[in-house]
Amino acid sequence: MRAVVQNDKSRASGGVRFGLAVLTLAAIASGCAQGDSGRIPPAGGQQPLDAPPARALDSYASKLRAAHAARIVAAQRWGLRRVPLTAPPAPAKKPRIRTREGFEVEGHRRRNLPPVFTTVPTRDKVVFLTVDDGAEKDQAFLRMMSELKIPYSAFLSGYLIKDDYRYFEKMQDAGVVLNNHTLRHRYMPGLSYRAQKREICGMQRLIEKRYGKRPALFRPPFGSYDRATLRAAKACGIEYVPLWNEEVFADRWEYREWDRKLHPGDIVLTHFRGRAQWPGTMPDMIRRFLNKVTAEGYAVGRLEDYL
Repeated sequence: MRAVVQNDKSRASGGVRFGLAVLTLAAIASGCAQGDSGRIPPAGGQQPLDAPPARALDSYASKLRAAHAARIVAAQRWGLRRVPLTAPPAPAKKPRIRTREGFEVEGHRRRNLPPVFTTVPTRDKVVFLTVDDGAEKDQAFLRMMSELKIPYSAFLSGYLIKDDYRYFEKMQDAGVVLNNHTLRHRYMPGLSYRAQKREICGMQRLIEKRYGKRPALFRPPFGSYDRATLRAAKACGIEYVPLWNEEVFADRWEYREWDRKLHPGDIVLTHFRGRAQWPGTMPDMIRRFLNKVTAEGYAVGRLEDYL
């Protein structure tokens, strides 16, 4: 197993963030202390907090150090070259999402159809990982993403998840948002409006029944859509149609843009696949993904935090 190497710049920036967190907590603790008692006044009906602010601050600092140490151990365990970078906090003001030029359909703006986009407008050096369909149910993938604390979004097809609903329930329990990728993964422009609506609305109902919430995000199979697709999606309660700018496999990357580079806010596509479909496992794919984005100074953000 390869050792994890952190460059000086990563350590320095991490140290600055840690120091700012400690100073902020110290200021809060100082402002909340009453007199010389060192006690923090409780909310109504609560008992006073006996631990002095300095002790609470030291406890928090210890937790930060322990969390970072755990990420180092996890990165080593999963064979990463470096510890993945931590994404910045979710933006307080969400970016305005517009349909990418050339991806519009007739009457897109007039009908207020869901925007189709491949990149989220942001200056944050983050990319967003999305995983499609649900064919492979790799338990090691769930453990890897949980231990490394890597966010991602799932786009599920009904006929592929029905043999193991529990697998995706575990995913949801870990904070992953489960989104719509149609019931049967059919080529949408080849269907009538009513048939497309059955595919999308049917998957909305399935996800709500099994997982408790109707998705706001929809990705058409193969990234193919027409005006009827977006009309049906809107009628089914869909608000956004994210596509992708890059796709990562177990053995390679593919790019939409001519420069073959990552850009801030890029959406990255991959699939629930195993050795039966490609030369490697899902952890192999995640290792390739994280090694590249980390080496280029990107963190992995949570797509839904920016929408």
